[in-house]
Amino acid sequence: MSESPLPYFDAAAVTRLLAPAAAVEALADVLREGLDPESCPPRSAVPVPAGELLLMPAAAGSWAGVKIAGVAPGNAALGLPRITGSYLLLDGATLQPRALLDGAALTALRTPAVSALAVRHLTSEERPLRVVLFGSGPQAYGHVDALLAVRKLASVTVVARDPGRAAALAGHVRGIGVPEVRTGTAEEVAEADLVVCCTTAREPLFDGRRVAPGAVVVAVGSHEPDARETDTALVRRSEVWVEARAAALREAGDLLIPEAEGAIGPGHLTGTLADLVRGPALPPPGPAPRLFKSVGMAWQDLAVAVAVHQAATG
Repeated sequence: MSESPLPYFDAAAVTRLLAPAAAVEALADVLREGLDPESCPPRSAVPVPAGELLLMPAAAGSWAGVKIAGVAPGNAALGLPRITGSYLLLDGATLQPRALLDGAALTALRTPAVSALAVRHLTSEERPLRVVLFGSGPQAYGHVDALLAVRKLASVTVVARDPGRAAALAGHVRGIGVPEVRTGTAEEVAEADLVVCCTTAREPLFDGRRVAPGAVVVAVGSHEPDARETDTALVRRSEVWVEARAAALREAGDLLIPEAEGAIGPGHLTGTLADLVRGPALPPPGPAPRLFKSVGMAWQDLAVAVAVHQAATG
């Protein structure tokens, strides 16, 4: 007798089964339950002619899994997604396969959820946030949805290289109920409560001296030590929060480049996402901006993949 086929959750299924708010809670739950991101295996990256292959394994509780992702910069010119891949979800005790998920859709869900979880702890609920959003790709769309799951937004200003894509994203954000939406320029970070960077940039997107005291900056676009979206001026003057110290000091060019310049040391890190979730509430924002730098980690993929599977199977 043949075995039952492995359940496959394509991009549409991943999106249908797990809303951004549920993805945020899945991440928070595993951290509250004691998962230690510092023990997460490092990402393996293999250069290939089309770009890069990434291998991201993780295990926690009764589950394990591995994401195999491709990063193909040339895909944009072909009208194809830059991020590809699949996620194999395994039984933690036997390592028997339990499900296969679309890897790009999983990434597009979990990365904004990580950012939203950080924003929930780093910002105040007292008033809606004025947001400047850099980028116009899938992560930019996903971040708006995830942010709306945790905070009210007063306005969103979209900053992107392609005016047409920027306008399309602004139209989408307007259509989901944000009161004030427009395209703009990098200088407008000076008026933002929250700056979100989800681009493929390798150089800083804006002048970090312009960011207001107490504002929050989230940077998710890079996991390479020689690429960054934020500048040394911002990092030097900010509280810096990361997913895990080991991962940040291995992969986060936003922090490693200023360190190489002698502008900061390893002790400049304020804390981690687990600290935010498990610890006491932070005091109100002070004179320093708050920077959350994300590189993406395998434990996050596992947590969200398990939540998708559980939503499907009850």
